[in-house]
Amino acid sequence: MPAPRTPQPPVTVRVFCQRFSATPRGARLARHLALNQLHVWGVPHGSEAAESVAVIVAELAANAVTHGRVPGRDFELRLSLPTGGIRVEVSDTRTEERPPKPGDVRPPRPLDEHGRGLLLVEAMADRWEVVDREAPPGKTVRAEVDLPRWLSLVDARR
Repeated sequence: MPAPRTPQPPVTVRVFCQRFSATPRGARLARHLALNQLHVWGVPHGSEAAESVAVIVAELAANAVTHGRVPGRDFELRLSLPTGGIRVEVSDTRTEERPPKPGDVRPPRPLDEHGRGLLLVEAMADRWEVVDREAPPGKTVRAEVDLPRWLSLVDARR
């Protein structure tokens, strides 16, 4: 006879998704709302995880505005708390200009004014990748930050 199973409460993945205008103001608002959402989820302002996510959102949103902008189209920010961490996804509708893959990001020359954003993402994220956007066309840059105390966040919010 099998041992009785202890019922496990279902794990709910929390998701925040918002579209923003592809402008510098939209990029700033994305960062601000991301930090606010993390705070709501129990990841406090000023924590290492919140600071990492703030940098990642700022850089990916700035890239979406600068390099992924298609006139009349927005970019999308999606945050989620999957098992073990925080996932950041920034999607835009540009298909022809793809960022380099993880590990292929080249440092800029010392006097270059641009080119440090993905280096920061690579440094702050535990994992990141570029994937095709499902619909409409475009791309998504996905970054994950491990959250060692993830289970306590989920339990505290039930």
